[in-house]
Amino acid sequence: MRDGFIKVAAGTPKIRVADCDYNAGQIISLMKEAAAQGVKVLALPELCITGYTCGDLFLQETLLDGAERELATILEATADLDMLTALGIPVQCENKLYNCAAVIQKGLILGLIPKTHIPNYGEFYEARWFTSASELAETQYLPFAGQEMAELSSGALFHCISVPELVVGVEICEDLWVSEPPSARLAAKGATLILNLSASDEVTGKADYRRSLVTGQSAQCLCAYVYADAGEGESSTDLVFSGHNMVAENGTMLAERRFGTGLAVSEVDVKKLAYERRRMSSLPLVPKSPCCPLGSFNLALEQTTLTRPISPTPFIPTDAGDRAERCEEILTIASLGLKKRLEHTNASCAVVGLSGGLDSTLAILITAKAFDMLGRDRKGILAVTMPCFGTTKRTRSNAEVLAIELGTDFREVNIGKAVEQHFADIGQSMEDQSVTFENAQARERTQVLMDLANQKGGLVIGTGDLSELALGWATYNGDHMSMYAVNASIPKTLVRHLVAYESDRLDGRIGDVLRDILDTPVSPELLPPKDGEISQKTEDLVGPYELHDFYLYYAIRWGFPPRKVFRLAQYALGDRYNRETLLRWLKNFYRRFFSQQFKRSCLPDGPKVGSVTLSPRGDWRMPSDAVAKLWLDELEEIQ
Repeated sequence: MRDGFIKVAAGTPKIRVADCDYNAGQIISLMKEAAAQGVKVLALPELCITGYTCGDLFLQETLLDGAERELATILEATADLDMLTALGIPVQCENKLYNCAAVIQKGLILGLIPKTHIPNYGEFYEARWFTSASELAETQYLPFAGQEMAELSSGALFHCISVPELVVGVEICEDLWVSEPPSARLAAKGATLILNLSASDEVTGKADYRRSLVTGQSAQCLCAYVYADAGEGESSTDLVFSGHNMVAENGTMLAERRFGTGLAVSEVDVKKLAYERRRMSSLPLVPKSPCCPLGSFNLALEQTTLTRPISPTPFIPTDAGDRAERCEEILTIASLGLKKRLEHTNASCAVVGLSGGLDSTLAILITAKAFDMLGRDRKGILAVTMPCFGTTKRTRSNAEVLAIELGTDFREVNIGKAVEQHFADIGQSMEDQSVTFENAQARERTQVLMDLANQKGGLVIGTGDLSELALGWATYNGDHMSMYAVNASIPKTLVRHLVAYESDRLDGRIGDVLRDILDTPVSPELLPPKDGEISQKTEDLVGPYELHDFYLYYAIRWGFPPRKVFRLAQYALGDRYNRETLLRWLKNFYRRFFSQQFKRSCLPDGPKVGSVTLSPRGDWRMPSDAVAKLWLDELEEIQ
């Protein structure tokens, strides 16, 4: 449970209708199986002690007494389990019968939660036996299952003392199907984990609808949602139950199991949910402590073994179909942004510095798409290559071929003599290949682009990407500056996939040149080549972009502390990088991210295409003088 990870499960035991003794044994067995897997919160189906399909037997005292007696058996048999469990049972109170979830832990009933929305249509006639929680005027306290006092109340929350971000609420089956589910009110009161005890019959197509309800509600409520469904053993007189168990978190399905019995297990991240609520401020973060001690529970703090999917490339969809759709969507969004800016400024042309590298390639592809949207001739795009001391034949050739194949205007401006003159003016030796040697070239290129744009009444299109902005890997007022930055919210790993997508989509020579650009090492080409090959490789200097994009996503999008980012990196990328490498570049990420904020404080406009952006006008507000000490100290403690 450290770092906010709580292992949860939805379980379906095998049952026999009305055989409470048998059902209790199966429930105990499944609870122990879940606990052995490290589960800390378990949801079991609606009315699983009796079976959901008992019909008029629910009115029989024999069945009700048997259910209560077997709940006492379950409490006694699981008193040593450090696990919160919600299971379904009928509860009689003041001559009314309620379809309830019994929330139990360590041999105690923490609360009885009655179902609010009682179906009375089609094959469901629950209103024949059960009363809605809405008719429960106030909280009731009653002796139940051998416990002197159990609380029967609608809308109760269960607070974890050891993990304050873990607040559990419960709703039952049909409660999710209505226009205003109780879970919405529970989340508004502070619930971060909703358990749904269900008995949903299976018909063709219903699973998709049920799945969309669960994921949608978890997103709407900014919560985790565990859905436990009745399955094997329920009566098949008119219905079949599939045991469709699900674990979702904020719109994402983490685990799912359908047909048969058993557990769907995953880990939900309540600290991640807390961060999102803190960021959006639309739901409570940490609610007030419960006034009744029955509304709180404790869990032993321990390291949760992770099984949930953590993508090593969080900016890129893992599914190939989703990835292609996402690539097209991103290209369209960025192009629409540029289209609007070109229209608004009445720019007669767009000027792109085309180096033969990934970023400028993506920038000109987006620019070409924007011109197509405007119905304008691509000759209105001026692609400029500006060779200097570090330019290789390969990148220069690729830049020219790409411009020609895209149908743009192309121009070469060799900046070598201009830079040499500048060095002479300021007294910079050509032998001194320090940062001045590099940055002078970058600033000269920007000056050329800006002046050409002035000549033609056009806009300079920026090529820098989100990863470079995070690391400050840009020359201030050099490639750092443009008139519209189309790549500003696209991380390097995604830049590569977008160019790869276009290379697969485009045939002939243009596809070939895009593939060669993809195969070219990432480099600013500011130092002289060695034997005609690129000598300055960016990832050798700042670290692998695969790592930095991973760090960027979890450190900035989700606000995870360094120790948690490092833990996730080990989990997702540990098969490719050893511990020392991960830690080294994580330190470098935080050091550079803080020290380079001054460059992000004055960025040009650019379109937001994803959930992470560092625009000072949008999603990221940070003082340029912020100190990284707290974050770096935490990493030193890890070491």
